[in-house]
Amino acid sequence: MPFSYAAAASGSASSSRKPVPVAAAAARRPVPSPAAAAAPAPSPSNPSAVSDSDPSSYSSSGEEADLTASDPAAASVISSYLSVAGDGADLSKVGIFLSSAARRRSPPCLICLDPIRPSDPVWSCSASCFALLHLHCIQSWAHQSSSAAPSPTWGCPKCRFSYPKSQTPTSYLCFCSKTVDPAPDPWILPHSCGDVCGRRLNADHDSGCEHNCLLLCHPGPCPPCPAIVPNAMCFCGSHRETRRCSHQRYSCSGKCNKRLGCGIHRCPVDCHDGPCPPCAVRGKHKCECGETMEERLCSERVFQCKRECGGMLQCGKHSCERGCHAGKCGGCPLQGRRTCPCGKKDYPSLDCDAEAATCGSTCEKVLGCGRHKCPERCHRGSCVETCRLVITKSCRCGGLKKEVPCYQELTCERKCQRLRNCGRHACRRRCCEGDCAPCPEVCDKRLRCGNHKCLSPCHRHKLECRPHKCHYGVCPPCKLICGEELSCGHRCKLRCHGPIAPPNPEFTLRPIKKKKEKHIDCTPGTPCPPCQEVVLVPCFGQHLGQERAILCSKRRQFPCQNLCGNPLNCGNHYCTKACHVLQIPLGQPEGDQFAILSLASASAFAEPCEECNLPCQRVREPPCSHPCPLPCHLNDCPPCKALVKRPCHCGAMVHAFECMYYNNLNATEQQKVRSCGGPCHRKLPNCPHLCSEICHPGQCPSVDQCMKKVKAADSELHLRKIQEIKSPAVEVENVPKRRKRRNRGQESVESSKFQEIKAVALKFLLVIFLSIIVVAGLYLLWKGVYRLSDWMNEMEEQRARQRHLKPGRL
Repeated sequence: MPFSYAAAASGSASSSRKPVPVAAAAARRPVPSPAAAAAPAPSPSNPSAVSDSDPSSYSSSGEEADLTASDPAAASVISSYLSVAGDGADLSKVGIFLSSAARRRSPPCLICLDPIRPSDPVWSCSASCFALLHLHCIQSWAHQSSSAAPSPTWGCPKCRFSYPKSQTPTSYLCFCSKTVDPAPDPWILPHSCGDVCGRRLNADHDSGCEHNCLLLCHPGPCPPCPAIVPNAMCFCGSHRETRRCSHQRYSCSGKCNKRLGCGIHRCPVDCHDGPCPPCAVRGKHKCECGETMEERLCSERVFQCKRECGGMLQCGKHSCERGCHAGKCGGCPLQGRRTCPCGKKDYPSLDCDAEAATCGSTCEKVLGCGRHKCPERCHRGSCVETCRLVITKSCRCGGLKKEVPCYQELTCERKCQRLRNCGRHACRRRCCEGDCAPCPEVCDKRLRCGNHKCLSPCHRHKLECRPHKCHYGVCPPCKLICGEELSCGHRCKLRCHGPIAPPNPEFTLRPIKKKKEKHIDCTPGTPCPPCQEVVLVPCFGQHLGQERAILCSKRRQFPCQNLCGNPLNCGNHYCTKACHVLQIPLGQPEGDQFAILSLASASAFAEPCEECNLPCQRVREPPCSHPCPLPCHLNDCPPCKALVKRPCHCGAMVHAFECMYYNNLNATEQQKVRSCGGPCHRKLPNCPHLCSEICHPGQCPSVDQCMKKVKAADSELHLRKIQEIKSPAVEVENVPKRRKRRNRGQESVESSKFQEIKAVALKFLLVIFLSIIVVAGLYLLWKGVYRLSDWMNEMEEQRARQRHLKPGRL
């Protein structure tokens, strides 16, 4: 921002860096005349071009003449400012403080009412009133105010501006806060350092001024900025003119004509500061969903009707539960990546209408105590509110340590022996942690009159006792707080409304006319009204976040909109009834971890939670594919007794084992128990004999290890086959023709016998193959019927879950 007093400011600053040289220079300079002091200094800009509407354009030459003629020190303070401001000097505010300081007559201190001498350490309120006070007086004032107030703040004795306790003055500073303990000098103003003030001008206003004060260190506020700003823009931006920097924000008195927030109409108000008012043009507008049309202000044209959306979400299975809104309903919040209730297992492709299953691992969510984690398996709903982990706790006073459940508060029977704030009575509260309550006793000390006793609460200092001078006539009404304890435990906070004590007959005014004396009884007071304290009342089920603020005298428990959520007797599921008062089952201990007491068990509103009729859904240990046959229960599932069929290694028989027994065996033991104990009966490879070893896993031994005897023809045929397999084929030309003719008949006989044996073997294998097919078909049929039964049971379970979940969705 251009300005026109850089040279004057630099000159005055360079000539007044040290207090003593400035004072000497001021003493050597002749006192300027009022006309010379008011004369404008040459500047690049033309002062006559300043707008007539600028309040700073009016001259205050009379005040300047008084200041310059009263004291050379005051003249030196304003000389640099007058050289720049010229006729536009505005010293109306700071002139009062300069005149008082020039006459060496400061107003008395507002705290001690003693006069303030030029050599006294002082403090000046720099926020509002610029009052001058003794340093030790304001330090004592700030200490007492911040100690008595509930918040650590203190206020100026004159303007009551609030200062934080951290800004309590600790040292004697000059007016511009640059010099500590400024030395008194007759050639400069008292309590001033004589240097250029340099404080930011118009720091409390958003005027855009970036200039500093040109006066020497001075009391009171800094004068307005005298710099000339060309092309100063008005509030609406349609008019420009040359103005003083301190008044560059102005109104051109024309129409604002800015575009309003609606983006359609323009502002009809005259040129103004700050944002434009809301558009007041009325018209008919539609709501966001477009179903309702109302006549409204243009600034309120975007509104929502009371109609529910009810549209279908992108999933096509759930409806939109939002109210009136613009645009599409959006995607289903249940789509996408989902997790189990404890958040450890992900379900990336789970349908939005399917419920995420529990993972079976430990929940490990942080309980209400904030220190321990939930030890239950992954479950739906909130965790148990009361942490029952046994830990070592200390009582409030630190005199007892004991192992107790985490939720239980430990208190001892030791009575506190500390004195209360009165200094006369002991606390006597059990297990006090040090914050002893105020003394509830009455002072009951005799007053100076000798006839009455102090009725104030028991106190230590005399100033806290409200003196009551003995007088004639009826005593004035008591102005203390009632403080009587109500039946709910709170205290009455109204002004004392108890019975008024009768006047002392010795000090009762006698009437002028003698009348028959009447006996004056005690005037009964009114009883305490119902308690007006606001308390938080929980709902029937004591759900977190559902408390309501109700007057203590009208507090009643109520049902909230949540489901009960109390753990059922099974320990796995939660009650889906509406919020209700819990009832303790007979025989259940009071400290049971699943019991949440909201009212007494004998309450007329108490009702039991629902019974769990769902089948057991626990994961068995060790894991197996068979479901638990018991209904939903709390303890571990019993061992699985289902039969698991496994064939032996040779396939001669099928074993039936108990699932629990078979799954507890390792791989070697399972191979061992599957053996039938008989011969293998599997055919050896390239051999007509069967394996003679005991039923074993894997392949049978090679044909070389077969030790059974066979006929010569059979043995030769067998050896020939082995040789054909092991050795390459022999060409026909190497065999003599005569030998072939001689052995032709013997080979035909041998081949016929071999064909018969082969046919019998094939028939036997065919029978075995058909038997295997029949057995496999029966096994598959049995397996299909078993899976069909499991599927029907799962469908029945899903229908039962849907019946239980329907009330909650509604």
